[in-house]
Amino acid sequence: MTFIILMKFTDQGIRNVKETVERAKSFVEAAESKFGAKTKELYWTLGEYDLVGISDVPDEETATALALSLGALGNVRTLSMRAFNAEEMSGVLAKIP
Repeated sequence: MTFIILMKFTDQGIRNVKETVERAKSFVEAAESKFGAKTKELYWTLGEYDLVGISDVPDEETATALALSLGALGNVRTLSMRAFNAEEMSGVLAKIP
C-alpha cells in the first residue's frame, strides 16, 4: 500500500532544523527495519508543508503506527493519505455497480 505523508515542522523540529536530514535518514532506516515500510521518496518543500514522503507500507495499521511513531518524536506533525496507482484504482472502479 502506498501512502503520501505530508509533514510540518513543530517548534522543536524547526529549532533543530539543521539536523533534519540526519533525522530523516535515521527514521527511514528505522521505518524499514521495524515496520517493513519502504520510503520511495522524501522531499523538503516550500509552502504549507515542510516535507512530503511517499512510502510503501504493508497495511493501514502499520501506516498508522509508523505515523504515530514519527509524531511521537516531536519534530513533525503528519497528515497521511492512502494513494492508489492505476491498477489499484481500476480494481476500486470495478466494484462500482
